[in-house]
Amino acid sequence: MKRIKLTVAYDGTSYCGWQVQDNAITIEGVLNKELSDLLGENIEVIGASRTDSGVHALGNVCIFDTETRIPAEKISYALNTRLPDDIRVIDSCEVEPDFHPRHVDSVKTYEYKIWNDRFPNPTVRLYTCFCYYDLDVDAMQKAGDFLVGEHDFKSFCSSGSQVTTTVRTITGLTVARDENEPRIIKIRVSGTGFLYNMVRIIAGTLMEVGCGQREAEDVKRILEACDRTAAGKRAPASGLTLVEIQYKQ
Repeated sequence: MKRIKLTVAYDGTSYCGWQVQDNAITIEGVLNKELSDLLGENIEVIGASRTDSGVHALGNVCIFDTETRIPAEKISYALNTRLPDDIRVIDSCEVEPDFHPRHVDSVKTYEYKIWNDRFPNPTVRLYTCFCYYDLDVDAMQKAGDFLVGEHDFKSFCSSGSQVTTTVRTITGLTVARDENEPRIIKIRVSGTGFLYNMVRIIAGTLMEVGCGQREAEDVKRILEACDRTAAGKRAPASGLTLVEIQYKQ
């Protein structure tokens, strides 16, 4: 028996999130089926991040145990011939038998993209959130700076989350216009862990700052409130991408 780690990229538009659900197509469900068919075993992957419906990923991580003789590095090639075009395994490797993608210290990086123009752009509608207000990126960055560090992020967590603590650490947050396409604003957030819908609520709150509905300093008071109603609206899922997960050695 060996443990295999997969790094998975996907367009989440057509899927009901990562986690297996009854009567719904999910990323995890597709991987389980195609791996089981490929290896002739009952495979159930364990994912690092249970992304929501419509959220994308460039580097989500999952593991599974197998008896297969296929070399670990070849599994990605074999599996990709079976997967739909909107899911790709970009790396496969063998890891230690006790490696668990959610129980190892790591830093996750998410990116939220906003199309900031007078009208929507049909070609990026599946991967951005549209906002026609002229967003003040400097104000958004100033607001985001209050979120860096260890804080209680209860105000930025949707109801229904089952966690023992809402304290999390954001290691970095930047807001900037894309150098090649200035109508795209990117909110890039890195941290050691995130709450349910946390990045989307952060994005929604920063957008409210950017269009003048809130002051940048309000974010500090939102944190202190520890109340979901104090923060802004949850931004749409389409703008969010899990960029990478870096594991500490």
